[in-house]
Amino acid sequence: MKRIGLFWAGMLLAAGLVTACGGSSNSTDASGSGTATATASGSETKAAPAAASAATITIASMSYGDPVTVPPGAQIAIKNNDSVEHSVTADTADKFTVDVDGNEEGTLTAPTEPGSYAFHCKYHPSMHGTLIVK
Repeated sequence: MKRIGLFWAGMLLAAGLVTACGGSSNSTDASGSGTATATASGSETKAAPAAASAATITIASMSYGDPVTVPPGAQIAIKNNDSVEHSVTADTADKFTVDVDGNEEGTLTAPTEPGSYAFHCKYHPSMHGTLIVK
């Protein structure tokens, strides 16, 4: 009888932890909603429709592709076609950084000062790109 009581006590504890941690398989988070949460300087935003962006940085085959040119403060769509998470992180500290899960999209707001901004992937140091603001 003690074993049955311990079993149910354990089940109730596990159920309480799952509920408290939001462990339901029906929950929606950034990895399943098509959005990416931006971090760092605060100039980044959650994903927006590509039509609302001034340009798109497309990540494919562990590469950012050609440099992207945008006006100051423009919304830039980031489309990650790779199956792994990447970031678009400015080489200059605190300018911008956005993490985008594999096969997901995100956005960032371009700096307001014109210039050439080198960036990299914090997860894959060999990946480099350039954002041109003018």
